[in-house]
Amino acid sequence: MKKVSLAILVSLSALAGAAHAQTDNGITESTDPAKAADIEQRAQALQSQQEAMPAHQEMKQKPMHHHKKPMAKKEGE
Repeated sequence: MKKVSLAILVSLSALAGAAHAQTDNGITESTDPAKAADIEQRAQALQSQQEAMPAHQEMKQKPMHHHKKPMAKKEGE
């Protein structure tokens, strides 16, 4: 009986989570030309800012791989 109750509880939790995720309004659709123009302008500004980034800053973003030196053997081993 406990397993059935637990399964029902998990199922209801999953359904509640899915319903909540569907009500999230993170992405919206608009036919307003002014909004579209504003978004395009911001995208172009971001693109030009990224292109103007100096090369040395791009190199800092790449991960560096460091290798450990092998441990030296002690005398007498």
